[in-house]
Amino acid sequence: MTVSKSKVLLATGILGLLLTIFGILCFTFGHELIKDQVIKNVKIDPNSGMSYTMWRDIPVPFFMSIYFLEVLNPDEVLKGEKPMVHERGPYVYREYRQKSNITFHENSTVSYREYRRYYFWRNMSIGGEDDIVCLPNMLVLGSSILMENKSYLMKLAMSATFKAFDEKPFIKKTVGEILWGYEDPLVDFLNKFFPNMIPFKGKFGFFAHFNNSDSGEFTVFTGDEDIEKVHMVDTWNGMKTVNYWRSDGCNMINGTAGQMWPPFLTPSRTLQFYSPDACRSMELVYEQSGVSNSIPVYRYIAPKTLFANGTDYPPNEGFCPCRQSGILNVSTCRFDTPMFLSHPHFYNGDRSLADAVDGLDPNEEDHSLFIDLHPMTGIPVNCSIKLQLNLFMKKVEGISETGSIAPVVMPLFWFSESGYIDGPILKTFYTNLVLLPALMDYMQYILLVVGGLLVLIAIILAVIYRKEVREKSSRHWKQGGESAVSDTAPFLEDSSINRSPTPSNKT
Repeated sequence: MTVSKSKVLLATGILGLLLTIFGILCFTFGHELIKDQVIKNVKIDPNSGMSYTMWRDIPVPFFMSIYFLEVLNPDEVLKGEKPMVHERGPYVYREYRQKSNITFHENSTVSYREYRRYYFWRNMSIGGEDDIVCLPNMLVLGSSILMENKSYLMKLAMSATFKAFDEKPFIKKTVGEILWGYEDPLVDFLNKFFPNMIPFKGKFGFFAHFNNSDSGEFTVFTGDEDIEKVHMVDTWNGMKTVNYWRSDGCNMINGTAGQMWPPFLTPSRTLQFYSPDACRSMELVYEQSGVSNSIPVYRYIAPKTLFANGTDYPPNEGFCPCRQSGILNVSTCRFDTPMFLSHPHFYNGDRSLADAVDGLDPNEEDHSLFIDLHPMTGIPVNCSIKLQLNLFMKKVEGISETGSIAPVVMPLFWFSESGYIDGPILKTFYTNLVLLPALMDYMQYILLVVGGLLVLIAIILAVIYRKEVREKSSRHWKQGGESAVSDTAPFLEDSSINRSPTPSNKT
């Protein structure tokens, strides 16, 4: 029994000591091991497996939902009355993205073009692409603003041209025509007799040249030399800056291409990305931590200063000429057409913008944008990017088609690009980039606790065992002493009892 207890104590102590040592090693080097594993998985490297495939093909389902702000009172608007709109939608398109012409360079960068394709999803839409919608005619009202400072004679000639081709200030077209283009005789006429007067040919539509197209050539860092720079844009179309705006800061190309970010994000860090569609870099800020599909995330949102004017937010002065806060003048990168970007329904904008149009109801739940990022990897788990396209329109003397339209930033439509990790890709992502690093992180504490407990148990058992041994030894010694006394006493007793009296000699 004694030998068995000794072995148990020895085994428990050794096991506890080994676990404690291993826990200390994990505590010392575990974070570096996790960091190395994350770095290995997020670098843009054809050998990195899942993350490279996600970067190249973007298997996450993306949807673009379109909401039109249909004009209900076009005749009254021409008379100078307040526009009234009604939201129509969503009209949903499944978006597929794939990178092509991928070329790796010696300076740890990679160049590519990303192509986009859209397919209408009727089952997710409120109507079909053949629905009729009434919107301002950009060819008439946009061109009229461009002609405002031309000679009166030229404006009369422009008005006569509109009449000759039966162009009206408001159009009624199908959803498919408005988005993907329709044949317009005026466009063909201008391209034939006034080449280069308008920047497009063929069909006219908001997304006429959007489908099966790319957003330019991006060159981004792979993270091979510095993981803090992975996905960060080095150049766009060979340029490190653009020339659309009036300040060097506003012309800078900052951040990533808007799909992934460097790993190990902290709440104090902002998300910067360059958007070719907005012609500028944008910045989102941390709002809160949370969980999405069992994955820990940081939520980033647009600050109120994103589309603020230069008066309310001086760093945005370079994006001017500005109107009210809440809209971005993109005319300089849209061939001088008086177009403005904003949040849907002018959310986060000057209240006068929404008040100028009946039927708008800006609110955070429906109209704010967000990106949920896994902070350890910088990979988006869920996102919803919402923007609105607006046209500035008003009466232009000499062009009768503009009637008596009061100056107004008129909302045309807004769209939401949303996507989230789901299905097998979610399971793979969770296992490789969330569960395993978390287990490695927790393992160090488990080893330290279990190892410490085993060592403590071994010490306690050793103390108890030693006490038992001492007690046994003490009892054995006492029993041995008593036995010695009892063995001696009889001899003494017997010698006294059995001794015969000495006989006396009588005479």
